[in-house]
This record gives sequence, structure tokens and C-alpha cells, in this order.
Amino acid sequence: MVLLGLRWESSFPSRMAPQLALRVFLLTSSLVLSTEGSAVSNWWNLVPRKTVPYHELKEGTKRFSMAGVSNYTTLTLADRKGLLYVGAREAIFALSISTMEMEEAILWEAPAERKAECIQKGRSNQTECFNYIRFLQTYNSSHMYTCGTYAFQPKCGYIDLATFSLDRFSFEEGKGKCPYDPAKGYTSLIVEEELYSATHNNFLGTDPVILRNLGPQYPVKTEHLPTWLNEPHFVGSAFVQESKGSDIGDDDKVYFFFSERAVEYDCDIDQVVARVARICKGDVGGARTLQKRWTTFLKARLLCSIPEQQLHFNRIQGTYTLNGDHWRETSFFGVFQARWGDVDVSAVCQYQILDVQKVFEGPYKEYSEIAQKWIRYSDQEPVPRPGACITDWHRYNSFSTSLELPDNTLNFAKKHPLMDKAVPPHGNQPLLVKKDANFTQLVVERVHGLDGKPYEVLYIGTENGWLHKAVALSSGVHLIEELQVFEEAQPIKSLVLSVPKRVLFIGSDTQVIQVPVANCSKYRTCSDCILAKDPYCAWTWNGSRCVRIDAYDGTSILFQDLGMEPMICSPLRSSRPGTKFISKNITAMVGMDLVLPCQLTSNLAKALWTFNGRDLAESQASVVYDAHLQALIVLDIRLKHSGLYKCIQLEEMNELMTESYQVTVLADPALSLETRAPLDNLGLVWVVVIALSAICVVLLLVVFSLKRRLKEEREKGSKAIESTLVYPIEMPKEPKSPTFIPSTTSDSDEKLWDPASYYYSDGSLKIVPGHAVCQNGGTTPSPTTNGIPGQPLQSPHLHSPNRINLSNIRGSSSNGYIRLNLGTEERPDYSDLAEELRRKLKQRQALPDSNPEESSV
Repeated sequence: MVLLGLRWESSFPSRMAPQLALRVFLLTSSLVLSTEGSAVSNWWNLVPRKTVPYHELKEGTKRFSMAGVSNYTTLTLADRKGLLYVGAREAIFALSISTMEMEEAILWEAPAERKAECIQKGRSNQTECFNYIRFLQTYNSSHMYTCGTYAFQPKCGYIDLATFSLDRFSFEEGKGKCPYDPAKGYTSLIVEEELYSATHNNFLGTDPVILRNLGPQYPVKTEHLPTWLNEPHFVGSAFVQESKGSDIGDDDKVYFFFSERAVEYDCDIDQVVARVARICKGDVGGARTLQKRWTTFLKARLLCSIPEQQLHFNRIQGTYTLNGDHWRETSFFGVFQARWGDVDVSAVCQYQILDVQKVFEGPYKEYSEIAQKWIRYSDQEPVPRPGACITDWHRYNSFSTSLELPDNTLNFAKKHPLMDKAVPPHGNQPLLVKKDANFTQLVVERVHGLDGKPYEVLYIGTENGWLHKAVALSSGVHLIEELQVFEEAQPIKSLVLSVPKRVLFIGSDTQVIQVPVANCSKYRTCSDCILAKDPYCAWTWNGSRCVRIDAYDGTSILFQDLGMEPMICSPLRSSRPGTKFISKNITAMVGMDLVLPCQLTSNLAKALWTFNGRDLAESQASVVYDAHLQALIVLDIRLKHSGLYKCIQLEEMNELMTESYQVTVLADPALSLETRAPLDNLGLVWVVVIALSAICVVLLLVVFSLKRRLKEEREKGSKAIESTLVYPIEMPKEPKSPTFIPSTTSDSDEKLWDPASYYYSDGSLKIVPGHAVCQNGGTTPSPTTNGIPGQPLQSPHLHSPNRINLSNIRGSSSNGYIRLNLGTEERPDYSDLAEELRRKLKQRQALPDSNPEESSV
């Protein structure tokens, strides 16, 4: 193989091993990648056009963090003051929007006694028993209102903006305003000095509530019924001023978004669905029924699915409200997660407020005792309509407030909070779907292009710390780029957009980051700039650079094409002035492998190779295009492979940057090879080869080491076996053995006690491991297995004069050796010998051994 920038001095055989190994690696990689297919972007699996890694992004970002502080997740913008307020764990910061430097700070820690109580109640002293700032919003022109978990005893207070200080002597009870648990879903907002919050109202998190607090009116909340809220996970809320320009005198409304366990499905289905709930701002509860409870609480399911793929997104993670010139132009955007088999899939769905309003004005759903299931309510509805806001019609009929509504209307509203129809997404399908991703948050803005049309640009955060930027075009959603915001993967937990400053703020557990909404300077050619389809970016007419529209000084004419098929850039203005494409000269030798890289600047581009002006067919056996290495590989080159190679990047009929190589193949193997031009990014190939070689060497050493240790262990084992199987003992010469007493044992048992197999030729006694027969009244249990492998051993007493009972030796805890001195003139009584052996063994200390039950004699 030819590696540009390296000099090959060694002989050909020495190069064969790495060359063959690399060839196998490249062919295998190409084969695997060819089965995966090309990066085709579809609306149901969008592929980002650009991937910006962390090292390229970090220079254009600004970051803030403080030692000992974490959870920078509660973000509130004050554009007029040029400040970003950040609520973290036990701290509140005021940061400069322009520099991201800290202007002011408040440390708000939970007292030690509160933390101790939290720990005693079973909560973690590492992650839970702290004061997590969960709410931080402007209350009026002089104060902000903030709430924290306060070690599972939530508290709220006011911040004086003039001194940026917290009044620690006037804390308010945070129950119903802030969750106890920092991990619980939560959303809230302040409307005209009234706090609307959706949270959990007790320590265990089993009492969900949507509550209105503060302000001149008394608190109003939801009923504690599973048909109202059933294990909800709150993610967002929105205030819509529907009273403006209303011809019926309608009321303003507050919307809440959450997912919950559905009650309307069969009892054997454990279904979680996404919901939108609505209450009216002027609701003050009922007079007798629903006292201090919402009389206008209604909820409906949010649909986000791909029915043809049997894919339903039910877990809503975050929402964003995009306001228009009129409230009827309001759109709600939601990010959803789902599992499709074993694949994580995320989606973004858009909902129009008129579609939401239509569902809340439609039929109700109720539980039928007869059918034992939930059905559409088909009987006549009470008048006034349950759940409706007070309008001019109500006032005309003497219902000026909800306190004057009749009981039949309120009773119906209490039993029928769920609407029959679901809210469909705009276009009846998700805006975009992404496989292998978990979306967490999003923000949306409207940007006007050069054609004067508004385009919706979406910024979507993921669970692994990537930021996706997309634009909704007439042809569908185009995923412009993906940005690696964090060096180490962590969730993006909050997103805030500053429209005047054109910057995005990202909150996470470790830091808060400022990212510009667009970086057009990275597009270096006309085609690259136009194909980005970024409403912020345009190409200057004189071909100088790609610039941001909102920051351009207007010295040149700009052009931009956000259509279905962007225009083909003119060669005269397709790149920056002075840009030259010089062919790299490569000299190689016959029989080697040639690697020619072609770094694609877009994930949607395709490489087209030409050889001497003609298309190079990849169907040739010697030509392989490796999509992972992004290089053309010519195997076993010959003289005929000399010539000019060009790589052209094609994307939507537009030509991007071009790479060209002038290759010269030499036939003389004695010539040393030297490349005449550096090869960009090919060092990775050599690094891979070296790494694979190092891994092979390490594995080989490990195998040799294990083999040597195994051999040593076997030798030790064989020596141990030899030392325990046979122990010769010197004895006087054995006299002639008396005649054996006949026994009832089998032939094999008589053969076992044959003296020829019982002694060595010099008279030494053979001792082999095995279990002896227990005497009556012995303490050792009778063995259940044979004393000698392969030989039967009967439990009754055997009439053999040479048999010695050593049962107590086997049962003792000692592990020693006993020398048996046998007389030559008269054989002693063996029962006395057994008794003597037992007495001696009891006096001996146990020797250390791996198995103390094994005794040898």
C-alpha cells in the first residue's frame, strides 16, 4: 500500500505482512459497510447533512460552571438587561449574555438539620437531599420568584433584582408549587403575578396536582381522582391569550403537557399516553360542587405516530410554544421517545392550537357500566357546556363566573374530564423522526429567508449531548447539522433561545453553554453553502464567502435557494477567490495497494471517481471504495493503473470539492518510493495497522503466559499425586503368611486382599487412599463409595487376617504419616493396633493442607 508522506526503504518481502493484513482489513470493512447501505435521508429517518465534532465546535462556544455546583438546568432570560439567570443545585447565578461571565450569585443551601431529616426518611445524601432550584421566573418589574426542593421540604422566596438578594426571613411553603423530588417531572409559569404549577403534592410523589397559587384569588387545584391525573409526568406548560380579538368574549387559557397512565384502555393493557390539558384563567371553582377545584379542566390525547410502521410515540419529553402574530397562529411542538423493537426512536410533532381547540369542543368520553369499557358519551350534554370558559353567552345568561354554574354542569365536568377525540399532529405525521436517538428538549424560531418567506428552525437536544438543527421546508424537514456540545456524553436538560442576540443557551448537569444559532463560515464553497439550506446563510455573488444574512454589511449581492433542488452554482463563483485544486503526485510500485482518500464534506454526498476523464467502475475486482475510510482502494496495482484519478462529490446534482491524484506506477522493485505530495488524513490508516499489530502481539504474549502457567500447575499437580498415592515403609522380612480364612466375598474382593498386591517386593507395605470400613459404634459414618476406585468394598466385616481397620484415621482432622512396625516372629492382635493408632492420632496436631479430610498413612 502507498501511504503518502512516508518513505519506503525496506525490501518487498518485509512489506508483505502489513500489506496483506491491511488489505484484509479494508476489504472486510468495505464489505460490512456495503451491507449497511448509503446514508439516505428520509422523513422517517433523517440524516444530518453535517456532523460537527466537539473539537471543532468548542472554539465558537462560551461556557460557565463553578466548582462544587451542579445541575445547571433552570434557565430564564432577561434580554433587556442582557442577563441569563441560572438555577442550579443550591445556587442561583446571573450571567452576562454576551460574555457568559458571572455578574451576581446567590448561595441557597438547605440547612444541615433538613438534610439530616431527608436522609433519615430514606433519601440519598448524594443526589436528593439538597436544594435543587426548580423554578426561577420574573414576578414583576422588581422581583423574581424562585422555588427549590430544599431537601424534600420545598420552599419558595422572592429575589430583589436591585440587590440580587434572597429574603431568607420570608420563605413561603413550597408544597404544590415545587416538587419534593428533584427527579420528578415539573412545569410552572407565572401569569399576571399568579403561579400555575403542575407538580406532585406530597413526599412520596403520589399526589399529582395542577394548582394556581399566589395572586389575589384563592388557590384552585385539580381533583385527586385517577380520571383527572393518573401518575403523570409533567414536561411543559403554555399561556395563550385567546381573549385577544375574540368575537365571543373568550377567556385566556393555560395548557399543560404531560404523559400519564391511560385509564380508558382495557385493564390488561398498561398503556402510557401523551396528554394536553387545559384550564381557563378566570376559573375560580364551583359554589357547592367542585369547590376550590377547576371547573374547566379538560384533557385529550396527543397523537404522534407512524401507523404504517406500527410506531407510536407516547412518551413526551419536552414542549415548546411558538407564538404568531395572532393567537390562532400559535403552534405547540413536542419531542417524543419510543422503542421500536430494540431500537430507540425519537420524533418531533407539531400541533396547531385550532386543532387542539376543536378537540376540546368535541364529544366527551365516559365509562360505561353496562359495556364495562370507555365509550363516547352520546346523550344530551348539560347546559351550559361542561368545561367551557365563561364567554359572552354565559354572561348574557347570568353566568358571570364559574361560581354561578349549575350543579348538573359541574357534576358532569367532574366525571367527564377526558375528551373522546385525540389531537392529531400537523400534516397527520411527525415533522421528523430519528432512529438511534433520544430527544430531550427543543426550541423553535421563525427565520425569514432572502425570499421573504418565514421558515421554522428547530434546535433539538438529545440524551447523549448532541444538538440537532433542522428547518421545515415546503418539501419536508431538512436536518442541517448535528453538533457535539459536550466532550463526554450527558443529557441536554434545558434549552433557551435569545432571539435578539441570536444565541442558544444549553443547560446540563455540569455546565451551561452558549452556542450561536448559525456558523456560516464553515461552508467554503458555493454548493456547500447553498446545499446547507440554512435560512441564516447565503453566498455572496462575487464568490467570496458564505455569510450570515442577519450580520452581513450588504457590500455584495447575496443569493440563497431553499427549494426542493437548489440551483447549480456557477463555476465562476463556486469557491473562494484564490482557491486552487492541485493534483497530488503519487509514485507507487507494481503489486502494491493504492489508497486515495476523498474526504466527503457532507453526509448526504456521494463520491464519484474518474480515471483519465472517464468514470471509474467500482464493479472491477481490483477497485474498492471504502465508505468508512472515505477512500478509493486499488488492489495489486499494475502499469495500466498509472494516470489521473479525480474524486467529485455529488449532492443533489451539485458538485462539491474535488480531489485529484496523478499516479505513476513503477515496474522496478529496487527503486525506493517517495510520495511527492502529502496525503490528508491517511495517518489514520497506519495508526489502525499499528494498533492491530500491537493487539495481536499482546494477545500472543497472553496466550504464551497462560500456557506456561498451565504447564507449571500440571507439574505441581503430578508431583502432589505421586507423593500421596504410595508411601513405602521399611519392615522386617515378613514370615510365611498363615492360611487365609475362607470368606463369602466375591473373587474380585479376594483378589483385592491378595498379599502380592498388598506389599512391595522388599516387604514394604503399600498404602493407597481410600475409605476403610467403620467399626460398630465408631464416630465416622460408613462410606457410600468404594475404598479403591474400580474395586468393590463391602460393609460387613471381612474375614481376612491381613485387613487393618483405619476408619478413625480417615475421620480424624489430622493429616500425618504413621510408621507401621510389624513383628517378624508373632503377628500382634490387630484390634489393639487399631486402638493404639486412634490414641496416637488424637494427640497429633493437624497439618496445613488444601483438603484436611485427606489423611495419608
